[in-house]
Amino acid sequence: MTARFAALALLALAACNPQPEGEPVTRTRIDGKGETPTPVPTQTVASSVESACRSIIFEDAPLTDCVAIPTRHAIAMDLGPSGEAPYRSLTTFAAAHNGQGIAFAMNAGMFDEDGTPVGYFVENSERLQELNTADGEGNFHMKPNGVFYGTGGEWHVRTTEEFLANVKDRPEFGTQSGPMLVIGGKIHPEITHDGPSKLVRNAVGVDEQGRAHFVISNAPISFGKLARFYRDELKVKDALYLDGTVSQLWNPATDRLDTGEPIGPIVIVTKKDSE
Repeated sequence: MTARFAALALLALAACNPQPEGEPVTRTRIDGKGETPTPVPTQTVASSVESACRSIIFEDAPLTDCVAIPTRHAIAMDLGPSGEAPYRSLTTFAAAHNGQGIAFAMNAGMFDEDGTPVGYFVENSERLQELNTADGEGNFHMKPNGVFYGTGGEWHVRTTEEFLANVKDRPEFGTQSGPMLVIGGKIHPEITHDGPSKLVRNAVGVDEQGRAHFVISNAPISFGKLARFYRDELKVKDALYLDGTVSQLWNPATDRLDTGEPIGPIVIVTKKDSE
């Protein structure tokens, strides 16, 4: 009898002890193909803060979905310090800002050789670049392209033509890019199901609850697969491609700070004071 009580006591003690770090945890796959074990990252002060970004597997593609919620976040655009050259990297941007209060930041639109936006760009209600309706080559001119813009907690993605026809007041922020990935719930007519062009890419779309989803792939992905993620999983009716190859994310909550090729416009999502 004594031995039995001793065994039970040992089991109870083991149950109270923490498991060793690095044990695999289960990450749910959004495509329903099972579960993937992933290592637990080492806990840091930053990672103990709630992150606005989540990791997802969609059709075998690893993605990070960073969500801005109107009641909790504010959105702004930034090109560089006033009167100075563009930041050109999230590393430079992060060095100039205290990470506290920033939910995340991401590259947000196409640009020329010196980092200047090639399309419409509004920062702090000041228009730094006019709407670009020209024809041309490359992803930006794969029409319809579009604009991500907003004022206060009202955020939108529209095609360039719809923006030109319907938006009369200048928003607090705006960036033009292209192509549109999803238009009125339908994938861009020139985007194939899973084309041969696969790059690390990022995009933005606003769901029916008014939340802005900034998605970046963590491995090369096609336009078609990224567009389907917005349409089928996020239920976003209008989504805009931001860029590829140069796509980068800064997530202070998890100490993620991507580096790579020079970037141009940056979108900043900050926590409201209540956070």
